[in-house]
Amino acid sequence: MLEITQLVLPITHTPEMLRPAVVQALGIVEGALLGMEVRQRAIDARKKSAVSFVYTIEVSVVDEEAVIQGHQRNLCQVRPAPDRNYGALQVLKSPPAAPDLRPVIIGTGPCGLFCGLLLARAGWRPILIERGKPAGPRARDVTGFWRGTAGLEPDSNVQFGEGGAGTFSDGKLYTQIKDREHRIPWILQEMVVAGAPEDILIKARPHIGTDRLIKVVRHLREEIIQLGGEVRFETRFQELVLDDLGRVTGARLASGEILPTAQVILAIGHSSRDTFAALHAQGVTMEAKPLSIGVRVEHPQAAIDRTQYGVFAGHAGLGAAPYKFVYHHPQSNRTAYSFCMCPGGLVVASSSEPGGLVTNGMSSYARAEANANAGFMVDVSPADYGSTADHPLAGVDFQRHWEQRAFREGGGNYHAPIQTIGDFLARRPTQKLGAVVPSYRPGVTPSDLRSCLPDFVLNTLRAAIPMIERQLRGFANPEALLTAVETRSSSPVRLTRDPTTLQSLSTPGLFPAGEGAGYAGGIISAAVDGLKIAEVLLGGS
Repeated sequence: MLEITQLVLPITHTPEMLRPAVVQALGIVEGALLGMEVRQRAIDARKKSAVSFVYTIEVSVVDEEAVIQGHQRNLCQVRPAPDRNYGALQVLKSPPAAPDLRPVIIGTGPCGLFCGLLLARAGWRPILIERGKPAGPRARDVTGFWRGTAGLEPDSNVQFGEGGAGTFSDGKLYTQIKDREHRIPWILQEMVVAGAPEDILIKARPHIGTDRLIKVVRHLREEIIQLGGEVRFETRFQELVLDDLGRVTGARLASGEILPTAQVILAIGHSSRDTFAALHAQGVTMEAKPLSIGVRVEHPQAAIDRTQYGVFAGHAGLGAAPYKFVYHHPQSNRTAYSFCMCPGGLVVASSSEPGGLVTNGMSSYARAEANANAGFMVDVSPADYGSTADHPLAGVDFQRHWEQRAFREGGGNYHAPIQTIGDFLARRPTQKLGAVVPSYRPGVTPSDLRSCLPDFVLNTLRAAIPMIERQLRGFANPEALLTAVETRSSSPVRLTRDPTTLQSLSTPGLFPAGEGAGYAGGIISAAVDGLKIAEVLLGGS
C-alpha cells in the first residue's frame, strides 16, 4: 500500500471527482489504481478565496515503485503507507491468566472505560466503580439543573457520572499527543462500532457531540458487562486498603464494603477533590501542577464562519467554523489561549460543589446552535496559589476560591456573572446585554468580572483581546460575552507514578491514570492512558 498526502481539492468537489484526482496525482492510468481508502480529510482555510479540502489517502497500485519514482510531486506526496495496527492487541490472542483478585477501576470516563474494555476482552473481569449515575439518568439530572427545575446533584452533574466530564462537551476526538503505538485509530474504530458517526475516522478534527457520546459510553459499558466485568453506579470510593508495606490489598467504598484487589486503577477525573484529599491523607504521593483559569467567550457563530471561511461561510461541507488562538503577554510572560472551542454550541453550568460556580462549553454533533464559545484561559502556576503553594492540594483551594466568588457575584443561585467585551475593556460593570444572546442556563447576571478573577488574569485577557482581533476579525466585538468562571480545564494535581510500571511512586498496586491524575487532557488522551495501564497489567507494554 502507498499513502498520498497533501492531495488538495476544492470544497465544491463531488465524491466522484476523488478517484480521477488520485489517478492524476499518481501519474498512472485508471486501470493501475486497484483500490483506495480515505484516511484523513482536513480543511485548509488559509486563503479565504480558495478554501479547500486536503486529503490523505491509502492506495494500492499495480507498480508501487514506479509510482513512487514518477508521481507528480507538485500535487502531493507519496510514500509507503505506515503500519497503523495497534500492536498491543496481540496480547489478546493469548492473554495472561486473570489474577485471583479482580482489578478495580475507579471512574467510568474514557480512561476507565477503555482500560476496562481491554481488560475485559482479556478475560480479567474488571470491576468499575462510578460515584455518579448511568448516562441516561445523569443526563436528566444535568438538564434539570440547567433548566432550573432541579437542584445541583453533587454526584450526578457535568463532572460526575458515566462517560466523565467529556460527555458534556464538544466531544473533541483529536489530541496533540504522539501515537507511535497507533492506539488512537483503534479507539476511534471502537467508538464507531459503539455508535459514533463514521466520519470521525477521516476528519482531521473529529468530534462526536454530547448527543452521540452518551450512546457510545453506554455501549462500551454493556460490552464490559457482557464479557464478565461489573459496573457499579452511585458507588463512592472512600479509600485504599493497604498492607503493612503500603501495598494495595483492596478498595474501601463509602458503604463500608471492601473490594479485595491488588490493582486499583485510579481514573477519577479532574474534579474528584474529595478523593484527592483522601488519598493525600493516606500518604499517596502527589504534587500541585499548573492549571488555567478564565471565562467562556461567546460570539455569534455566523460571524465566526464569515471570519474563518470568507465567501464560503455556510457551505454544507464545512459546517460551523472553529478557531484557535494563543497570545503571550510580553511583560508578564503570561499566556492567554482558547480552550475547548465549541462551534455552534452552548455555555453550560458545570458546577459539582454546592456554593461554587463553574462554566464549560458543549456542542451537539450537529453544532447547530446560534453561538460559538470557547474557554478564554490564562495559565496559572503553583507559585500563584498563595501561602499554601507548597501543599499538593493548593490548586484545589485556588479553584474553589474563585468558583465561590463567581457564585456569589452571580447571585448565589447558579446564575453566572457575565460581562460584555466592550464593558470589560472599559473597566465598567455591565448593566445591559446587547445583541449577543447568552446561551448559559439557568441564567446570567450582568456583572463586573473584577470580582471573580485574579488581577493577573484580568490584565492578560484585556491585553490579549486586541491582539486576537488582528487574526480573528470580530473577536473584539463589544457585544460579545464573557461568562465566568472556567476553572476545570485540567486537574490541579498530579499523582506521581513510575514511567515504566505506571504505578504510584508511594503505593504499589495503585495506578494513577487519565486526566484526574495529571496524565491526559481530553477524551482521546485519557482513553489512550487507560489503554497504557491495561497494557502494563497484561504484560503487553
